[in-house]
Amino acid sequence: MEVKRYHPVLVGLHWLLAVMILMSLFVGSQALAETPNDDPRKIELLRAHMTAGGMILVLMLIRLATRLMTPLPPPVSTGHPLAVRLARPLHWMLYALVIAMALTGMAMASAASLPEIVFGEGLAVLPRDFSHLPERTLHGLIAPLLVLLILVHVGAALFHHFIRRDGLLQRMWFGED
Repeated sequence: MEVKRYHPVLVGLHWLLAVMILMSLFVGSQALAETPNDDPRKIELLRAHMTAGGMILVLMLIRLATRLMTPLPPPVSTGHPLAVRLARPLHWMLYALVIAMALTGMAMASAASLPEIVFGEGLAVLPRDFSHLPERTLHGLIAPLLVLLILVHVGAALFHHFIRRDGLLQRMWFGED
């Protein structure tokens, strides 16, 4: 049986994760990057960012499992052969980058002993900076790639909605088939 919409769990997770990912990217690139490690607010920002990153990882894995176990609507053509060929790999790359972002964040946190500092008794202090950590470099390299891929994803959705007018966005919303 062919479905016309994505499973409601996928829809809910898609929109929840979209908000969480955008907020985490903003907090990481703006608030955390601009707050020195000796500022007492840094701990609260890190706590929020690390908690969100962990939640994003868990929700992405649930979303991935749900996507693999539920029927999907058929692909929609853009009318451009290259775009049709790239759509599927770019969606998988989006999954991979989000998961890699969360994993490199966890690796960086572990390397800098952040769980003990941020979630512990508050006795330890943050290192002067994180720039010496290879995990920080990877986390920082993935972020702009993820932003670029999100922009491509949003641009493609808007193209389908406003130019093609093919109802693609309705498939990623709640409703009856």
